[in-house]
Amino acid sequence: MAKHYSNGMPAAELAGVSWRKSKYSGAMGNCVEVAPLASGEIAVRNSRFPDGPALVYTRAEMAAFLAGAKDGEFDDVLS
Repeated sequence: MAKHYSNGMPAAELAGVSWRKSKYSGAMGNCVEVAPLASGEIAVRNSRFPDGPALVYTRAEMAAFLAGAKDGEFDDVLS
């Protein structure tokens, strides 16, 4: 039976996944980390709360978000 992942699940329950963060992340833990899951989905967590909730996205959802970020669609949230 395939493992079921759900949004908001404790990241600690995702044992064995390889979390990684951007090289642009600061040394103070101000980063978002991502991990590919066996299901093909992608988990996202806040590095300051490694055991906290993880959000789980499909590959299509993550691809749409990354395409928008690359196009600058979300630049306004930092202004």
